[in-house]
Amino acid sequence: MSKQAGLPVLGQDDETACCAPMVREPLGEEAAAELSRMFKALSDPIRLRLLSLIASHEGGEACVCDLTGPFDVSQPTISHHLKVLREAGLVGSERRGTWVYYWVLPEALAKLSALLEIPGVSAKVPA
Repeated sequence: MSKQAGLPVLGQDDETACCAPMVREPLGEEAAAELSRMFKALSDPIRLRLLSLIASHEGGEACVCDLTGPFDVSQPTISHHLKVLREAGLVGSERRGTWVYYWVLPEALAKLSALLEIPGVSAKVPA
């Protein structure tokens, strides 16, 4: 009997199956639905900028009061976009007094980046 019997087989559970690169194996229906919600949420320029602002904010989280200034849209519109990001599973939130704080969920970004990864190719950043 092999001593490696307890090792997990990649692609056999839901967590790794959704994160396998598309060039290695096709997406399942459930994983495609989950990932498409995330990509759809990021397809709006305001939401993409909001995610970037939250991720790069000092301490890794941002108050909604810190997120309204950079945009030429109303506060309710910003709140709507944040709700879409939250419902897509990209950010978490918590109410503290009168303000809501947001942070990026690292596991969501890991799923998106793992899906687009090309095995064996190092990322090249254009100059």
